[in-house]
Amino acid sequence: MSVTMCQTMGFVVSALGFAGIIAATFIDMWSTQDLYDNPVTAVFQYQGLWRSCVRQSSGFTECRPYYTILGLPAMFQAVRALMIVGIVLGAIGLLISIFALKCIRIGSMEDSAKANITLTSGVMFIVAGLCSIIGVSVFANMLVTNFWMTTSSMYTGGAISGMGGMGGLQTLQTRYTFGSALFVGWVAGGVTLIGGVMMCIACRGLMPEETT
Repeated sequence: MSVTMCQTMGFVVSALGFAGIIAATFIDMWSTQDLYDNPVTAVFQYQGLWRSCVRQSSGFTECRPYYTILGLPAMFQAVRALMIVGIVLGAIGLLISIFALKCIRIGSMEDSAKANITLTSGVMFIVAGLCSIIGVSVFANMLVTNFWMTTSSMYTGGAISGMGGMGGLQTLQTRYTFGSALFVGWVAGGVTLIGGVMMCIACRGLMPEETT
């Protein structure tokens, strides 16, 4: 694979992954109501990083933002921060990688400068992908822990306290499971990571021979 092809493919793959990270961050279905014990219900609840929603059987959906910051669990706020950091790093990496593309000529920029910019953008894409993967994994761990705590309390008759799936209140019969946003975040993070690695590989080919 030529250096230009590797760099271009890395740019395209990273851009797709970056778009996926943005989509995952703002999709409301990070956690959805588990319908295993109650497949027929008039109300379906799902929650995201920024608001919780309720969809009725009539098709009407009502969403309510989280009006508090300090009242949310620390791990939940950490997930928010990781996703935002991933978006910021991905945006910066995408912006500077445009100037590093070998197929684009900007003034008298040397190949060594393009190689350094390509390496920088590749590292940013890798970190952005890791932020997305770690953030989604932390949230998934929160869901799994809460799911089994809720299940145990349902069978033992104990009371539940804590974050209630996603920082909201939860009844003994309401359990939350993985939403579609988690899978989007995992895939997007992995794709961005792969794109960043391809950019780093292309950087070595852009270096002048004497520098290499």
